Amino acid sequence: MRVHLRQRRQKNGKISLYLEIYKGYLKTDNKTMAIRDYEYLNLYLYNNPSGFLQKKHNKEILQLANTIKAQKEIDIQNGKYGFSSKSKQNYDFLKYFKKLTNERLQSKGNYGNWNSALKHLKDFTSNRIIFKDIDEKFCEAFKEYLVNNALKKNGENLSTSSISSYYKKFKACLKQAIEDKIITYNPSVNIKLPKIIENQRQYLTLEELQSLYKTECRYPVLKRAFLFSCLTGLRKGDILALKWGDLHSTKEGVKITHHQEKTESLEYLDINHQAVELIGNNEGNDDLVFKGLKFSTYVNTALMLWVMKAGITKHITFHCGRHTYATLLLTYGVDIFTVSKLLGH
Repeated sequence: MRVHLRQRRQKNGKISLYLEIYKGYLKTDNKTMAIRDYEYLNLYLYNNPSGFLQKKHNKEILQLANTIKAQKEIDIQNGKYGFSSKSKQNYDFLKYFKKLTNERLQSKGNYGNWNSALKHLKDFTSNRIIFKDIDEKFCEAFKEYLVNNALKKNGENLSTSSISSYYKKFKACLKQAIEDKIITYNPSVNIKLPKIIENQRQYLTLEELQSLYKTECRYPVLKRAFLFSCLTGLRKGDILALKWGDLHSTKEGVKITHHQEKTESLEYLDINHQAVELIGNNEGNDDLVFKGLKFSTYVNTALMLWVMKAGITKHITFHCGRHTYATLLLTYGVDIFTVSKLLGH
């Protein structure tokens, strides 16, 4: 990191002094972009000074500006520019981010979004960035990349909710770096994200749900799992992880006890007899209820074809089962607070 004292001529004929702080470069869209900060000193020189006093003024102001420049260089070396120690400036940020991402995998805590954020960071930085290169300008540039350049697998731009989610993971990583004493401030806190635009949430009506029940699906376990989601509101990850040991018989019927994948909170859910019929025969406590259920492009396509075969033209994904459950509850008069609790919010 280098500091230069620069001059800029003003309209009033004087010369303004400022510091240019060069922080390296960043590759984006096959271009190399220098990363610089500018700090104006509110110090001015006479252009073409005349007389003893103006020349003396220029000499003293230049000495003062060079003193400020030297102090800025010392501050940077001593870690007052956002680092708890000089050696940590060169820590590999992507390696650190990947470590935090892998910790979410072990705790089932939102690993997918963290991993997607990491992929976009790698694309944005050409797979190389260290902590000393991350300042407000970098944070703003990463946000602009997510808004204008980052693409989904299908080639479309990211939704505003995805932009917000990925940037918040980046922001959380920097916050954790403060706790780990790598940096002393979070340069991302003042970056404003675009307003989230909610997409219309698709759901199935009771008639459409009945039509699906009567229609054959290429993967029977997928059919049972999706209908189970529609009748319980469980997320895909929670259904994948559901074991027979999570189901308990009560006087009223069957209750599910499980830890939500997204929140890690312990939830209790009574399920109706229709949902019970979908789970099949009881096996060992450690066996999966929906054994053989996997999610891939082929399975997602099978879900889409099954929906079309039932005469439904809506764009239905597995998560729509959760929306369907909430909508059915509201349709039959369940209050919004109870619906929220049943969904595990």
